[in-house]
Amino acid sequence: MGVTGLFLILFVAVHLTINVLLIFDDSGVLFNSAAHFMRTNWIVKIIEPLLGLGFFIHILWSFLLEYHNYKARPVNYNKKISGITSSWASRNMLIIGLLVLVFLVIHIINFFWVIKFNPDVLQKVNIGGIEMEDSYTLITDLFKSSLVYDFLYILAGILLGIHLSHGFWSAFQTLGLSNKQWLGRLQLLSKIYAIIVAAGFSVIPLYFLIKF
Repeated sequence: MGVTGLFLILFVAVHLTINVLLIFDDSGVLFNSAAHFMRTNWIVKIIEPLLGLGFFIHILWSFLLEYHNYKARPVNYNKKISGITSSWASRNMLIIGLLVLVFLVIHIINFFWVIKFNPDVLQKVNIGGIEMEDSYTLITDLFKSSLVYDFLYILAGILLGIHLSHGFWSAFQTLGLSNKQWLGRLQLLSKIYAIIVAAGFSVIPLYFLIKF
């Protein structure tokens, strides 16, 4: 869980960095150039199946851990003061993760699947003498036209932030990369990273809702 978690945290950072380009350039040049690079770069092509494997292992392991936790104590505690013993995010990691997964599937169907496996349906643009698919228009048209998708995107961003607020520091702790001195720092860093992720993904649909 720790290894795949850190790998997916890195993916989220890269994905957010590229997606934020949507709101910095209304011409689509920046985003289309970044998307084209990610689609054609040989290193990214190698990482993509590893990313898929990382998601699969992370999800599978979460179910296994939940099952083992249940088997270890099938009977609930007579009394549990949850706010003291653990955070709300840590107690609901599986549920939050599954909700994020549902949105991820929707997101893949709407964007990744089309861009990766059916690029012929996309318009073509020429940037710097290179012809590439107009991924910018595909994505922004959905943000501009679907209030439901905008809401789901914002909700998923917030849920992902909550998931990361515990998962970030927990991954380091699981791998033995934290101690009493560093644990507090990692937890603070986790909160900062979680806020950046939640706000970053939420501001994208809000930008298109407000401006267009």
